[in-house]
Amino acid sequence: MFITIRSRIMAKTNYQSIDEYHQAFSGEALARMQTIRKIINDVVPEAEECISYQKPCYKYHGYLIYYCAFPKHITLSNPYSKAFWNHFKEDLAGYKTNKSAIQITTSQPLPEQLITEIVTFRKKENEGKERIKRNIQSTQT
Repeated sequence: MFITIRSRIMAKTNYQSIDEYHQAFSGEALARMQTIRKIINDVVPEAEECISYQKPCYKYHGYLIYYCAFPKHITLSNPYSKAFWNHFKEDLAGYKTNKSAIQITTSQPLPEQLITEIVTFRKKENEGKERIKRNIQSTQT
């Protein structure tokens, strides 16, 4: 079965795991995704791997980060906070971004240090949200 998206025909997918998603790629795209996966697992080893919206996704006290590959770029995505954008404003100046996505073109080296900092920031954000949630729950009991 095929679906049409913006005048392009794409095979309908039903990935069940990140490994299965990765198997659909090769070469530079696969290498980049494997590096991103390693960074995420190194920074947040307790994060849960899953597929959400047919993309690799990590959960840690809520959604942590997604990534996906395209022919000319890798996208890191999540509904990023204002604090996130303020913190990374200068670092992301050379990338195409919108409120929930950062595109890293294949013509650019993979910014491993920046990705590590992004995942670390998201981890701390989610931990902060979890602390607030626990505090609210403890005051209600």
